[in-house]
Amino acid sequence: MRCSHEAFQAFVEAVTHGSFSSAARKLRKSQSAISMAIANLEEDFGVLLFDRTSRYPALTPAGHKVLGYVKDVLAAADRLEELTLRLAAEKVTEDKLTIVISDVYQLNPNHKLMHRFEKCYPLIELECLDAEGDDVLGLLQNGRAHLGLLTTQMNYPQDIIVERLPVRVDMALYVGHKHPLTLLENVEEAHLARYRNLYLNTHVGSENKPHGNVWSASDYFMILEMAEEGFGWAELPRSLVKQYGRGRLVELKMKTWPRHISSDAVWSKLHPPGPAGFWLLDELLKTGSL
Repeated sequence: MRCSHEAFQAFVEAVTHGSFSSAARKLRKSQSAISMAIANLEEDFGVLLFDRTSRYPALTPAGHKVLGYVKDVLAAADRLEELTLRLAAEKVTEDKLTIVISDVYQLNPNHKLMHRFEKCYPLIELECLDAEGDDVLGLLQNGRAHLGLLTTQMNYPQDIIVERLPVRVDMALYVGHKHPLTLLENVEEAHLARYRNLYLNTHVGSENKPHGNVWSASDYFMILEMAEEGFGWAELPRSLVKQYGRGRLVELKMKTWPRHISSDAVWSKLHPPGPAGFWLLDELLKTGSL
């Protein structure tokens, strides 16, 4: 059989994104390479995985059955690769550990995780960086950081390993205490549209960026300060507002807010953490916060 990890990835990405061309863009391969990989799988399995008679390929009944098994194989391969990285990292304790953290995370004094880290690894230099979204991933991919904490992203690069944290981030809408929106008992989307939107800008694609009357900043602390000064309304982590809001912000009441967002710990296959980094990761997976 010619089944390969790359062919399995091509199959899953084609299903996930709805076309061979989209899978090719996601995997940074040519469309012909994706088509060939899937054709080889179909030849090996002896069944058609996709119905190609319409504009977009659709899974056949056999394809639906195969998909679950292929996902299991890829998940097992990821777990094996993670174990390999951990075993390799156990050989030498790193001199320096750099973690990059979204502003949605605040130190939890009840967990005392950083105190325990200091006791276990008193000689390691610990560096904490601040970034959001794809900026976190970029710092991991170029080797600037070893471990990242961020809100869950829709898609992750192939070279990034992801672990879901057992915590959710509460996000709510806020304005300064003198803003006109504070006069409304229940706020609706139409009300928000009349005022400036202060949003987080991580310097990446614009497909999800708001339009119209907007101001932006690259971190939540600057967004918080803009909201405090009354420049507009903003989506902010409740924990951040609680710790740094100084009582100058008002949470807006809306039917669909607050929202609870899942979060992940991430690291690069090419630049993995060492023993200290994996120790910190394991503790985060237990508690969900620093």
